[in-house]
Amino acid sequence: QMQLVESGGGLVQAGGSLRLSCAASGRTFSNYVMGWFRQAPGKEREFVAHITRNGGSTYYADSVKGRFTISRDNAENTAYLQMNSLKPEDTAVYYCAASAASHTYYPVTYYYTVRGFQYWGQGTQVTVSS
Repeated sequence: QMQLVESGGGLVQAGGSLRLSCAASGRTFSNYVMGWFRQAPGKEREFVAHITRNGGSTYYADSVKGRFTISRDNAENTAYLQMNSLKPEDTAVYYCAASAASHTYYPVTYYYTVRGFQYWGQGTQVTVSS
């Protein structure tokens, strides 16, 4: 079993920045694709970004491209989401997720879906005020 714990959420004004962290334990972190999803009230959980096992490739939802950056530190077993130029529509609970599925066997689009990830954190609230 892999445990994921998010931190770094909070209240920020529009245009501001936040950095989310996801600390992993219980499994070999570098064997997992890491992703970030978010869920706003009354909406389905949606893909934000994901990063390959070695950090060599990153993928983003169009809504955050150019503003958010996903990264990972395999030595520290931690994934990050740097969020800049935040907008009120970014308000949501943000979830960290891990996938044991390899890019060798699955298309990139597989990781844009909730079912592509097997382990989830408890979420951290991000609220952007206008």
